[in-house]
Amino acid sequence: MKQDKFLTGILIGIGALILLALGLFFTRQDKREYVADNVPEGVAHNYVLAILNKDYEKAYGYLADLKYKPTYEEFRSSFFNGAVNPNNTGVDVGESEINGDEAIVTLSLFYSYGDPFSSGSESVDRALLVEQDGEWKLNSMPYNFWDYNWYQEPYRP
Repeated sequence: MKQDKFLTGILIGIGALILLALGLFFTRQDKREYVADNVPEGVAHNYVLAILNKDYEKAYGYLADLKYKPTYEEFRSSFFNGAVNPNNTGVDVGESEINGDEAIVTLSLFYSYGDPFSSGSESVDRALLVEQDGEWKLNSMPYNFWDYNWYQEPYRP
């Protein structure tokens, strides 16, 4: 009889934890919002967020108007053919260093692996931006968010 009460208490505790976890999961706020894009960090943040939201038109608007800029269709197709794949990648946008009309934004990239036994990995990379007509535009981003064929001279045999 004493063991039945103990087992019942454990089951009630497990049930309460499950309900608490479900409640937190469904009520948590998704804090991924666009920020002001008048600073380099804001442009990098908004570009990544647009990519994650699959708003490729908005993301394309953050690209610099430089020689060999990809067309919108080339940009978009890079995501569909897998050349750019932001899945399983988290980004923490850090500080920027501005030098005239150029800026470098520090990015911490977090990679997760598909199995439950791996903790993932982290690396620090940079986004390069240029100022054009009073706005900051992306010149380069790390892999997972950028196709290295963009802004490259087309191959002509």
